[in-house]
Amino acid sequence: MALKATIYKAQIQFSDIDRNVYTSHSVTIARHPSETDERLFVRLLAFALNAPPIGDEDPLEFAKDLWEPDEPSLWQKSPTGRITHWIDVGQPDEKRLTRTAARVDRVSVYSYNANTPVWWKELEPRLTRTRNISVWQIPSPQSQALAAMAQRTMQLQVTAQDGVLWVEDETRSIEVAPRLLWSPPEP
Repeated sequence: MALKATIYKAQIQFSDIDRNVYTSHSVTIARHPSETDERLFVRLLAFALNAPPIGDEDPLEFAKDLWEPDEPSLWQKSPTGRITHWIDVGQPDEKRLTRTAARVDRVSVYSYNANTPVWWKELEPRLTRTRNISVWQIPSPQSQALAAMAQRTMQLQVTAQDGVLWVEDETRSIEVAPRLLWSPPEP
């Protein structure tokens, strides 16, 4: 008998003070049986950080990455179905990233493992030649603290200011400082 996904629901109030962006999202997430609370929460964080303003034609959606190997964790598609933003959570391999970068406008990676520096050192010389890949590290102690917030139903407030995020639920607040490992230079 195949194991089934566990459904999580989250209300996310997102405030990016630096960019003057304020949004609210109701999301439903299917958690794969092999997915950890930590990874689930990093997907939620990636959603909050990348969700377009309300009313944007290209919504950001959770994809089926653990069920379908050719899908990311999240993606944003144009009204014609073309993928404009591909978001992976974890440590995808070089082949996956370069193949994806060749066919989409933008790729973002959010790595949260303690061994991220080792993984990035291996890929950096080749991936920094790309024009459209950004790589972020969520410090492992912070992603582990976020995992403790995972519940089947969540009310979250995420505030971003000066490169730091505060993620709050009804009982706690966690500071997260994502570190940009690579982003292509502005044209």
